[in-house]
Amino acid sequence: ECILSGIMSVNGKKVLHMDRNPYYGGESASITPLEDLYKRFKIPGSPPESMGRGRDWNVDLIPKFLMANGQLVKMLLYTEVTRYLDFKVTEGSFVYKGGKIYKVPSTEAEALASSLMGLFEKRRFRKFLVYVANFDEKDPRTFEGIDPKKTTMREVYKKFDLGQDVIDFTGHALALYRTDDYLDQPCYETINRIKLYSESLARYGKSPYLYPLYGLGELPQGFARLSAIYGGTYMLNKPIEEIIVQNGKVIGVKSEGEIARCKQLICDPSYVKDRVEKVGQVIRVICILSHPIKNTNDANSCQIIIPQNQVNRKSDIYVCMISFAHNVAAQGKYIAIVSTTVETKEPEKEIRPALELLEPIEQKFVSISDLLVPKDLGMESQIFISRTYDATTHFETTCDDIKNIYKRMTGSEFDFEEMKRKKNDIYGED
Repeated sequence: ECILSGIMSVNGKKVLHMDRNPYYGGESASITPLEDLYKRFKIPGSPPESMGRGRDWNVDLIPKFLMANGQLVKMLLYTEVTRYLDFKVTEGSFVYKGGKIYKVPSTEAEALASSLMGLFEKRRFRKFLVYVANFDEKDPRTFEGIDPKKTTMREVYKKFDLGQDVIDFTGHALALYRTDDYLDQPCYETINRIKLYSESLARYGKSPYLYPLYGLGELPQGFARLSAIYGGTYMLNKPIEEIIVQNGKVIGVKSEGEIARCKQLICDPSYVKDRVEKVGQVIRVICILSHPIKNTNDANSCQIIIPQNQVNRKSDIYVCMISFAHNVAAQGKYIAIVSTTVETKEPEKEIRPALELLEPIEQKFVSISDLLVPKDLGMESQIFISRTYDATTHFETTCDDIKNIYKRMTGSEFDFEEMKRKKNDIYGED
């Protein structure tokens, strides 16, 4: 919502942004001080002395990293919201296989030394990666007999004779799919996802992920500033009493007895319970540790992917770990957040393999959230509702939703270049 209010303000729309919370960012906020996190999860008493100063903590409610070459980074660069943020590269990405974790190779040398696959497998895998790197949707000569819109990914893997372990690792640790449904879909989407991973990796070398200092809550605040520069108005702590609809169309929002009139409304599902439906649940467990995760070379930040068929599931389990190095925890403390799509009646049991990698855990905060999506596209009512954050650990699906809402509201595709031009109109060229 903050990104959209920033973008709409840049587009010359008059924006009023109201939030019932006393902080920016709704679901994607970072909670500080630590005492507030204990209260939020109804954990009795106050944090023990060993947790250090409560103010040193900024704990994300929803774990995500930014793909270095992904859509959110483009949005940040083009709107120059980067001037309000500092990023660090995540130190490594790991994948779970047979109860152990292995580093996802980030260089050719690492790939050759990796114990994830045998020697012959490595050669075949390298051929596959070279194919993906050279693949260009606009140039059929790079297809090598594959029809990107028809050939399934399963067939592509077969063409390169890749074994099951390599397929798992490619689909889940590189293309970042949560399930195996992609295998029987046309391969161009997967190839583009692997390209995004490689290009993101190429930017900084250690891993393809970035993370903002002081936590993800800095992102909505950055876009809120952008909105304000372009004349947008923000109201925090503003209770929403009613969304006023006339003849099926939104005409305003009532708050504290006053009505703010509008032609279009953007909101998250929590404001319009009757206009959304539940399509699943996500479990997230925030774990505070006093040690880095084992077998990660003492990394102070990393991502671990547990591919679904390694633990007999349909969807992957993710672990995002950050630490005091990102100004989100007290000195010497680490925050690991486990998340996955719920599949059974006992979600806490489902994430056990991930929690075992993190032991000993000093304190856990468990949340189970409904995945809500709008029942309609909002064309008639002009009420545009975002989807709940899913279990993925990057912002690509969120950006797809932003672009989708943008198109439904304005009738035109979201254009990164357009953002750049509009910004230059106001600030002038560099």
